[in-house]
Amino acid sequence: MKKTYKIDVDCANCANKMEEAARKTDGVESCTVNFMALKMVVEFAEGCDHRAVMEQVRKNCKRVEDDCEIFL
Repeated sequence: MKKTYKIDVDCANCANKMEEAARKTDGVESCTVNFMALKMVVEFAEGCDHRAVMEQVRKNCKRVEDDCEIFL
């Protein structure tokens, strides 16, 4: 399953950090962050709970860039 989320991030470098953190999260098959559109597209692993995975993605992103936000 693939879902798109609105994000709030200050710079392109921060967006890259968010993308990398999201990709390393269990349950995420792939992730792309578009800084200009302020969107994150996440493809989830088969059979996972996407809500729980996104909560973990949010935590992981906050660790690398504390002033970012993902609107779930």
